[in-house]
Amino acid sequence: MSDTPLIRCSNCGTTNRLRPKQEQRLQPVCGQCKTRLAGSEPVTVTDATFAAEVERSALPVLLDLWAPWCGPCRMVAPIMVELAEEMAGRVRVAKLNVDENPLTAERFNVSSIPTLLALKKGREIDRIVGVQPKSEIARRLERIL
Repeated sequence: MSDTPLIRCSNCGTTNRLRPKQEQRLQPVCGQCKTRLAGSEPVTVTDATFAAEVERSALPVLLDLWAPWCGPCRMVAPIMVELAEEMAGRVRVAKLNVDENPLTAERFNVSSIPTLLALKKGREIDRIVGVQPKSEIARRLERIL
């Protein structure tokens, strides 16, 4: 049980123990408030859900601003999945399509993609522009934790 990941609920702050992947059949929910838990995959964020998913998150958020036509963005996508798995319970990983959600992209003055924003309570703490190795992204995340 010691290697079972612990996930903190972004809604109520309760710490939840996740079952191993092979036992999970449904998206895990908080045992206290029944809110869907951010876990091992990046959550999709839109202009409409930004406040709920990012600003009110109990965890720092790594937000990947991307577009489907962007080759470098597709190179970063698997890194985001790996970081979501490895940092579950410590950092919430999210993705925002800038073509479909221009308001949030404008709000943070995103002029090139991929752009990764490290956010706490919706405020930018760090910014990484372009493709970076996973080790560099993780190192910069550790600095803000």
